[in-house]
Amino acid sequence: MDILLYILIFIIGTLFGSFFTLAIYRIPKKQDITHTHSYCPNCNHKLGFLDLIPVFSYIFLRGKCRYCKEKIRPRYLIIEILSGIVFLVVAYLMDIRIDNLNYMTLAEGAFMALYLCFLFIMMGIDKENRRVEKSVSMYGIILSIAYIVYLCVVENASIYRYIIYLIFIILILILDTITLKKYAKNSYVHGVILTATTMAIFTGEYVTINTIIMTSLMVAFNLLLHKIKNIRKRVRIEEKNYGKDIRYGFYLGISNILNMIFVLAWYKFFI
Repeated sequence: MDILLYILIFIIGTLFGSFFTLAIYRIPKKQDITHTHSYCPNCNHKLGFLDLIPVFSYIFLRGKCRYCKEKIRPRYLIIEILSGIVFLVVAYLMDIRIDNLNYMTLAEGAFMALYLCFLFIMMGIDKENRRVEKSVSMYGIILSIAYIVYLCVVENASIYRYIIYLIFIILILILDTITLKKYAKNSYVHGVILTATTMAIFTGEYVTINTIIMTSLMVAFNLLLHKIKNIRKRVRIEEKNYGKDIRYGFYLGISNILNMIFVLAWYKFFI
C-alpha cells in the first residue's frame, strides 16, 4: 500500500510542477495564476485537458504545441519531473506512510509541500529573470507565520526564537519599502535575505547555515568557471559586473533542498 501512496505523491508532485511552470512564467508578467486558463505562450490558444497532463503531454506531443507546432521549452518537462522526485523523496524521508497518517503527519506534509512551492517558484523566477518577486516573498512570509503558529500551538514550540525572525523580517520589509520609495525598485538583496529567513524558519539554523555555505561554494565555482572560460577566449574579465548576474536565490534554493534532504536522510537512517 505504501508503494501506491508514494506513486500518488509523485503524481501530486508533478501536478505541482506543472503549476510551478505556469507561475514562473506569469508572475513576472503580473498575470493571474489561478483563474486564467492555461494557454500556449506562442499562439495564445487555450490548452485542453490532454495538453496539460504533467510529463506525458510533453512526451506525447514531442515537445511541441498541438496547435501552432512551436517547440515547448524543455524546462517544463524538467521542472515537472524534478518536482515529482523531490516531493517523493521528501515524503519518504519524512516517513509518511499509510499506517502513520494522522493530523500531525498530514499537517507537516502539507506545510512541507507549500514550502517547496515557495522554493520552486522563487528559484524558477530568479533563474529566468534574476529577481525575487515581492509577491513570492510575501507568500513565504505568510506561510512562515502560519507555520510558526502551528508549531507554537500544536507542537508547543518556544515562540521566543521565532519572534526574533519576525522582527528581522519586519526590518527587512521596512528597508525594502524605503529602497522602493527612493529608487523606485525592489532590492534583490532584500529578497534574497527574506528567502534565507524563510528557510531558517522552516528548515532550522543548521540547515540554513549549510545552505549559505553551499551557495557560496556554488557561486565561487561559477565565478571560477567563468574566469577560466574567458582566459581561454582571451577576453578581459570583469568579475564585478558578472557577479551582478549571478542568481543567488536560485543557488540558495538548490542548496536548501539538498541540505534538507541530507538531514532528513541522516535522521531516518542513522538516528
